[in-house]
Amino acid sequence: MMKSFCILFVMLGLVLKISGAELQRVEVTVGQECGDFRGSDGRILQAAVNYVRDLGGGTVRIKEGTYLMRDSLTLSDNIRIIGEPGKTVLVSCDAHQSALASSAGTNQYQVSVSDPSGFRIGDGIMVQDENSMYGFSCSQATIISRIDEKTFGISRPLSRDYEPKRKAKVTTAFPVVAARGSKNITIEGLVIDGNSENMEYLTGCRGGGIYLLECEDVMIRKCEVRNYDGDGISFQTTQRVVIEDCESHSHTGSGLHPGCGTENATVSKVSCHSNGGDGLFLCWNVKFSKFNNNDFSGNKRHGISIGMKNSDNQFLVNAIKKNTKAGIFFRKQPESNGAHRNVFKTNTIMDNGVPVEIQGAHNDLEFRKNAIGSSKGSNGEKKAFVVDPESKGLALEENEFVNVEER
Repeated sequence: MMKSFCILFVMLGLVLKISGAELQRVEVTVGQECGDFRGSDGRILQAAVNYVRDLGGGTVRIKEGTYLMRDSLTLSDNIRIIGEPGKTVLVSCDAHQSALASSAGTNQYQVSVSDPSGFRIGDGIMVQDENSMYGFSCSQATIISRIDEKTFGISRPLSRDYEPKRKAKVTTAFPVVAARGSKNITIEGLVIDGNSENMEYLTGCRGGGIYLLECEDVMIRKCEVRNYDGDGISFQTTQRVVIEDCESHSHTGSGLHPGCGTENATVSKVSCHSNGGDGLFLCWNVKFSKFNNNDFSGNKRHGISIGMKNSDNQFLVNAIKKNTKAGIFFRKQPESNGAHRNVFKTNTIMDNGVPVEIQGAHNDLEFRKNAIGSSKGSNGEKKAFVVDPESKGLALEENEFVNVEER
């Protein structure tokens, strides 16, 4: 009986040990010359991600090298992508473009093109016409089949009607890394190059160097995103996205583009510079988010652009310098759509076209302990704050004004 009791005790201890252990998931490597998966383009990266996905999630480590992308690296739940910072480069291919050969309707899963020569199965494309270049009116999908010489089947339905008479076209364009409707994702240590000189502009609502749609619990860290023909990092309708220690620069659009009901984002130690648009563009209904210890400088529009219903956000210890237009710009909105109760504290807002411009009815904004002005001097002629009379409850406390008047 004693022997049986001892055996039972040992087995119970083993069960307790296993149940208390940290859950382990699969980990694979991708390399050009060595690794579990070997190759140098997006197909091998996607094969590794799909393998890990089918096992319930895990880690894909991508070794040093340049990987040519003809479509997005698409992530799913519980996936960690880890590159070698500064050495693992994902670069977009050159674009091919063709006029749409015939009308294409909403929810249709195919397109017919005049010149199919540069398209192949597996390519990421966008469909648009002169009335649908921005917002969610552009369609983005993957070619998944060839129906006839000029007609391709696509992975997602068209979002609207496209007409040749409105100069409708199909173009190679895609997010380099994308996740849609996914949770628990990490993207780390990647260089993402959008090849903007040879690609076509894709609106930030549909794409970006990194693009998230309806995702939760995402970490993006130690990544450089550069040269995208559009926005660098776009995250739409997301919850709890964390972006840290990243650089997003030299895009034709904005460095960062959160929007469409994004909440509880945290952005820290991120540099968004040298962009054709804004450093940080808050699109629509971004709330309860923190933007701390970042650098939004040297952009061709605004350092920070904020507008429709972007309320209850915090901006602390950011450098907002040498932007061509405003350092901080509140877009014109009625009170019902205003960006209310945002807090700007201990930021450096210097040498911008205008330090802070508030258009429309944005209420109960707080600016406290910021350094605001111009290092070159303006003899007090320039105003730190240009404020629309419709904006109410503006609190200005303990700010330092350098060569500018307060209002």
